[in-house]
Amino acid sequence: MAFLDIVELTPLLERTSGRPEITIGLIDGPVALDHPALTGQRIQEITGKVSAACVNRDSAACAHGTFVAGVLAAKRGWGAPAICPDCTFLLRPIFSDAKSPNADTPTATPEELAAAIVDSVQAGARVLNLSVNLTGFSAEGEDCLADALSFAASHGAIPVVAAANQGSVSSSTLTGHPWVLPVVACDGAGRPLPSSNLSATVGRRGIAAPGEGITSLGANGRLLTLSGTSAATALVTGAVALLWSEFPAARAADVRFALSARRRRNGLVPPMLNACSTYQALVDGPVRTLLTG
Repeated sequence: MAFLDIVELTPLLERTSGRPEITIGLIDGPVALDHPALTGQRIQEITGKVSAACVNRDSAACAHGTFVAGVLAAKRGWGAPAICPDCTFLLRPIFSDAKSPNADTPTATPEELAAAIVDSVQAGARVLNLSVNLTGFSAEGEDCLADALSFAASHGAIPVVAAANQGSVSSSTLTGHPWVLPVVACDGAGRPLPSSNLSATVGRRGIAAPGEGITSLGANGRLLTLSGTSAATALVTGAVALLWSEFPAARAADVRFALSARRRRNGLVPPMLNACSTYQALVDGPVRTLLTG
C-alpha cells in the first residue's frame, strides 16, 4: 500500500501491531462485526441509541463504519490497512443504518457526538477516531460539543478529527478546539484534495495524511475504496495508536507534540504525517527514559 509509505508508516507496522492497553474509541457507524477480518478482534460495544452491528448492510452508515474499522482493527492480510489490530476498540456508533441508499452521507448532531465522546472516554478510550459529518447545529449543541472535547482533554484522550469534505476554508467547534488533532486529506503527491476543508486553525494545529483511493473492508464482504478526510483521519488515528503502543508511558501531550515536532507550518495546509520522524521525536523527547517497547 503505497500511501503507507508516503507517511513513513510501513516501518512502524513492521515493528508493532499495537497493544491491548491502547484503547481506541470508534465513533462512527455500525460495523459488520461478522466480517472474517474482524471476528475475534478486541472490539467492544458501548451501548448507545444505535446498534454496534450492522442491520442494513446497504446503508452508508454501515459501509462507513466498517471501512473505518477495517483501516484500524482488521486482521492483517485481508486487503485493508489493518494498522493496529492488536489494540482494543470501543465501538460507539452515532450514525444509524436504518436508512439507505448508500449514496447518502451519514450525519449526526453535535449533541450526539458529544455524548459519544464522553461515553468513550469514560470507558477508557485514549484515542478517539472522529471521522464524522455533523448537522443540526445550535448554540447549545456547540457548547455541549466543546465541553465534551474539553472532557477528553482533561482525561488525556486525543481526539483525531476529520476536517470534513465541503471544500471550504472554514473552521468549526470540532476542528477549532485547541486539544483536537484535525486531519486534512491529501493525494499521493501530498497536495490537499480539493474537497478537504482547510483553515488557519487546521494549518496551525493539524496534520495531513493520504485520503485518495484508500481501500479497506466493505460491509458486504468485498473491499471498498473511498476518498476523503474520513479515510485520512483513520490513518492518523492508527499511527497515533502504534506510536503510543511503542511508548505506552507517554503522556497525551507528548504524543501530540511529537506529531508536530520539526515540522514547518505555513498557512492553511498542515504538514504531512511522518510516522518515522514522530517516533524519533518521542525517542529524543521527555519520554525517552520511559521506553518499554
